[in-house]
Amino acid sequence: MDARTIYITEYDVSRLEDLLELAKEFNYRDREDLKKLEEELSVAKIVDSQEIPPNIVTMNSKFRLRDLNTDKEMVLTLVFPKDANVEEGKISAVSPIGTATLGYSVGDTIEWNIRSAAKKFKIEEILYQPEAAGDFHL
Repeated sequence: MDARTIYITEYDVSRLEDLLELAKEFNYRDREDLKKLEEELSVAKIVDSQEIPPNIVTMNSKFRLRDLNTDKEMVLTLVFPKDANVEEGKISAVSPIGTATLGYSVGDTIEWNIRSAAKKFKIEEILYQPEAAGDFHL
């Protein structure tokens, strides 16, 4: 993954940190997905919900992602773990692809290993971002 600024809203950080605090009660240190999310939050630039650029993937954003290895597109919505449903394209923020896209912007290329194969994805378009739509409560 290229080094670039990750933007996350204060509201999203607060809710994700609450999730991590709850996970600590259940010995989350053994979970790589939660460790990765914690790392991402520690380096993110935190901004007010009303100041986040509209081209950033935030919680509950719906976006188009292109697999650069296969040139296939998928439409995903980034959600909290309790709302995840792969069949509906709702991916958890603690999943590898969820953590990798949170805070990144349109045009960013994301790279990570899936089952020992390097995969590259590009964020093509934000179809819905709660903050851009004025839905600051999502």
